[in-house]
Amino acid sequence: MKDPLLLLLIAGVSGVYCSHSLQYYYTAVSVPGYGLPEFSVVGYVDGIQIDNYSSDTGRDVPVAQWLEKEDPDYKERNTQIFKGAEAVFKHNVRTAMQRFNQTGGYHSVQNMYGCELRDDGSIGGYNQHGYDGKDFLALDTERWVYYPLSAQAQLTTQRWNSPEVRQGERNKNYLENLCIESLRKYIQYGKEELDRRVPPEVKVSDQKADGTTKLLCQAYGFYPRDVDVIWKKDGIEVPSDEAKKVLPNTDGTYQITATVEVPPEEMDRHSCHVEHISLDKTLIVKWEPKSNLIMWIVIGVVSLAVIGIAVAGFVMWKKRSGKEYVAANVSENGGSSSSDENLKA
Repeated sequence: MKDPLLLLLIAGVSGVYCSHSLQYYYTAVSVPGYGLPEFSVVGYVDGIQIDNYSSDTGRDVPVAQWLEKEDPDYKERNTQIFKGAEAVFKHNVRTAMQRFNQTGGYHSVQNMYGCELRDDGSIGGYNQHGYDGKDFLALDTERWVYYPLSAQAQLTTQRWNSPEVRQGERNKNYLENLCIESLRKYIQYGKEELDRRVPPEVKVSDQKADGTTKLLCQAYGFYPRDVDVIWKKDGIEVPSDEAKKVLPNTDGTYQITATVEVPPEEMDRHSCHVEHISLDKTLIVKWEPKSNLIMWIVIGVVSLAVIGIAVAGFVMWKKRSGKEYVAANVSENGGSSSSDENLKA
């Protein structure tokens, strides 16, 4: 069984200038546990949670204050959509367990989908499904067909690509029309918050333990979420030793830490480079000997309301690349109408 704490990780860093996105995350589990309901849905615009549905409450709860500008039927429509998806996803968990010859235990089916409106006016979309923290199947948005990512997904792929179902083609309409229309509307509703720009504070420090020396570059208090933080040695990029994860702060801003292991005599040859939409140019910070006198403590305590059911919808499988967009069949309100995305063959 996968570590349930993986559900609490917001992983991956997308491009700095990816503009606006509308995303939904669905999670269904075989049995309630680890603080998660049997089924949940969370929606985001530009990484800001806008919707929350849980099988515990059976209601869609708009989270973003600016969704008050929606028509009065918005909440009820999404509630009915999510209720339909709940029945399908609970069935899909049982079906997937059969495919993997499992008769009990804690298992999960997850789906993430959405669309993106980029600064140059182009659009993108994606739809990916996972099981127990691993890839299951995904949508190819060039050919509008699904492709399996595990042997157990073959039957589902065949059914969704069949002439009778054509699930990928139906999702094409959502991606290129309904999702983008909803995103444009939400951008206008939340313009004041979504257009906010807060530059990062950056601190470089060193950390010595077990005979190794690491340099830490900590960018803190920035908004929006998208950021790029890299280490360079003599102007040449070097990979970070640990996965870089953007984490939320309680004030609505974000933080990230990038680390690199270095020989002590080469510390002054390294510099941290930070790119963010709030900055006119790349911010470059070098290590200095005085940095080890003051360790910058990042609090970054995430509120329970955000880290709970909101992040439960985030997939446990590998982070997607900024270009690996694949879309889902969703209502024009943004809620999923994927109740027909049934795993049965």
